[in-house]
Amino acid sequence: MSVGPPPPSPRYRWLVPGDLNGFLALSVDNLALLAGMSAILVGVFHLPASLVIGRMLPGSALGVLVGDLAYSVLAIRLARREGRTDVCAMPLGIDTPSMFGLCFGVIGPAWVLTADPDRTLAISCAVLAMMGLSKIAAAFVGEFVRRSLPRSAMLGALSAVAIALISFFSMQKIIAEPLGGLVALGIVLATLVAGRRLPWRVPAMVAAISLGTLAWALGRAVTGVGAGAAPEAAAVLHVTLPVASLAWVGALGKAASFLPLALPFALVTVVGGIDNTESAAAAGDRYPTREILLVEGIATFVAALFGGVLQNTPYIGHPAYRRMGCHAGYTLATGLFIGLGACTGLVGLLVSSLPESVLVPIIVFVGLEMGSQAFREADARHLPAIAIALLPAIAELVLVQLNGLLGALAIAPGQLPAAQLAGYRTIALLANGFIVTSMLWSTLLIDLIDRRRGRVLAVSVLAAVLTLFGVMHSPYPDGRFFLPDASLPSASFLLATGYLLFGLVTWSIDRLEPDSRPAKGKRSAS
Repeated sequence: MSVGPPPPSPRYRWLVPGDLNGFLALSVDNLALLAGMSAILVGVFHLPASLVIGRMLPGSALGVLVGDLAYSVLAIRLARREGRTDVCAMPLGIDTPSMFGLCFGVIGPAWVLTADPDRTLAISCAVLAMMGLSKIAAAFVGEFVRRSLPRSAMLGALSAVAIALISFFSMQKIIAEPLGGLVALGIVLATLVAGRRLPWRVPAMVAAISLGTLAWALGRAVTGVGAGAAPEAAAVLHVTLPVASLAWVGALGKAASFLPLALPFALVTVVGGIDNTESAAAAGDRYPTREILLVEGIATFVAALFGGVLQNTPYIGHPAYRRMGCHAGYTLATGLFIGLGACTGLVGLLVSSLPESVLVPIIVFVGLEMGSQAFREADARHLPAIAIALLPAIAELVLVQLNGLLGALAIAPGQLPAAQLAGYRTIALLANGFIVTSMLWSTLLIDLIDRRRGRVLAVSVLAAVLTLFGVMHSPYPDGRFFLPDASLPSASFLLATGYLLFGLVTWSIDRLEPDSRPAKGKRSAS
């Protein structure tokens, strides 16, 4: 009896209908951030629109193009290697926290300092290049970190960011403009969360943006109140190709003063990349951590070479895109759309035409999906570790709101009354380096639950060391790193000592606990 050849492996389709929803979601997220950069730099710091729209925006968008194309290739390779047909690419785009941090802490101040477009661009690119190189170096220890930290700890930190920050700020925009925002949110939740199908197979994001914008426009026509306009120059169609330049090398000296602010943002994205890789693995797509981190570092460095000023990062929410039915087509399409659209002015035209409250409901969905994944995947005994990860992220949320209020009132934190100043400083200590804090707190609690006293002591020592360098609990308002010398802030010394005592106390309790198990050879009375 002859045996025929084995049936051919099912072929992976890199472009499927679900990629349309993913493309709209990922593109909208990046559009909103690029528009935010333009609004801050042109509207707040009064940088020339020709510099921001013509040079910074195309260079930053090129990083998205490089990163998303690379992630599409990684998805196709994974599908072929494992013989699967359902692989979803990792989403990548502009990093949200560092967009605000770099605009307000690097680019804007560099312009105030120099009042020179070329010098400002060179300093900003130099800072971004150093961030990219630091992320490339960190990629080679990412797999070790991933193996060393419990999955629940990484997912817990990710859910903290998703729920406390991403979903919260998005909901703020929806409530501020509820007509269009709630219509779009209702469509997103009914389709992508509750699983309803729209008539005629209309994609959820198409319906959400279309009907949400219609409701927003009707509300604006009736009340006369609408969304703020984007910078006028962003709506001009023009072709501007990014050009590679090494002018940033000559600005490294001046850029060094901004690195204590910028490098923590790079570290946060590395940690986030590890978290996101673990999240993707939990959802079924096991990407090599090093490759994911290398791509984000290289994409960030390439963006800096071509005039980019914003770093790239793998986005939270791979499981959400997987639930949409995405494969590799959505990242490929997003990279091409953002990269080419920024060069032609189409990106600016779109973001100036669509209300932000209609764009952010998909971000709410991504945040909810990531938060729920942590609770789904965690061992039931480890749920308290997921909950404790929320606390540093909530502190970051409160700090952002406090700083915004103080800035609007033109009040420096040092001008607060003593009691309020002490409270502000405590919140800042808890908030600075919050992602690292969330991960280590979750790890400590998981190891305590699992009775791994040696690891609890080791992680406590690590937390103390990181505190002494400001990687977590930095006492400075800008969250910068520092060296533990004679000028070490007392708050850092006390926190580091506290972590060491925490480790010793918990180790001793576990070591000295009476053995409640029956001795060998004896049977329990029950």
